[in-house]
Amino acid sequence: MNSNTFRMPAAVLLATGAMALLTAPPALATGGGGAGAGGEGKAGAVVLRAGLDVGLLNKTGHVPLKATLNEVSAPATAEKTALTVTLDGVEGNKPVSVLRADVATSKATADKNRAEAEANLAKASVHVPGLPLLSLVEVEKVTSKAVCEAGKKPVASANVLGKVTALGKKVTLSAGGPTELEVPGVGVVNLELSGTQTTSTTAAAAALRLKVSVNPLNLNVAQVDGEIVLAEAHCETPAGPAPSSAPPAANPDVKQQTGTGTGSGIASGVTADANLAETGGGSLTPYVAGGALFLLGIGGVALLVTSRGRTS
Repeated sequence: MNSNTFRMPAAVLLATGAMALLTAPPALATGGGGAGAGGEGKAGAVVLRAGLDVGLLNKTGHVPLKATLNEVSAPATAEKTALTVTLDGVEGNKPVSVLRADVATSKATADKNRAEAEANLAKASVHVPGLPLLSLVEVEKVTSKAVCEAGKKPVASANVLGKVTALGKKVTLSAGGPTELEVPGVGVVNLELSGTQTTSTTAAAAALRLKVSVNPLNLNVAQVDGEIVLAEAHCETPAGPAPSSAPPAANPDVKQQTGTGTGSGIASGVTADANLAETGGGSLTPYVAGGALFLLGIGGVALLVTSRGRTS
């Protein structure tokens, strides 16, 4: 009696365990979180930037002249060809024409892979208060460009093409340093050609930089000092996409495998489909299936022995 009493639960447990192994869903491996997005680059350009201090004849005060033409930050473009300003007490409070050009464009673009900016100026003349008839500088064409691409060294370039005149005189620019032009009774202009600067992550270019010190003594203007920059561009390299927190799993070379089981009423030579990409099974699937069949066979034998014990 005791023997039969303990055989029944054992047989039931074996058979139940085998069925649980056969019907349990496969375990799936999951990766870590997705990669974060990298930062975008930065870029900007300006056709003309002026920062001047204008001293007046009829009073001791000074009037600042700060102005830009076609200043943009990525993504943007601008194409205005003239710049005028109005200064209190200067030229009868009438607008002062600072720049006029046939072409004056600036453009800046930026994304996660590349940042780029450029400025172009053609057939342009620049004036300062007190000298309405005499151009501070005239240029045929000036350009600048800055490119910052992820994974590459930033690049900056600037060009001054054609003739350049300052205070009515032709100027020969030198790449070795600033060129100084002095006109008696008018003043001094220093012209710096094609300045560029790059670092590991940034680039900047200015086609022409002028340091101005003139004394017109005209139209209530006693002195003009400051700086004017033509065709300026700058950029900053994008951070790029952040690396993944976990490397992608390699695609294993999966081969078809077979498992076998023994027992009453169980066929041998069970074949396991190894197409893991569709079923989600792992490399241990055939062995688990074989073990389950083996346990199921033992359970069947145990049930048969128990049944015979009851009938005896």
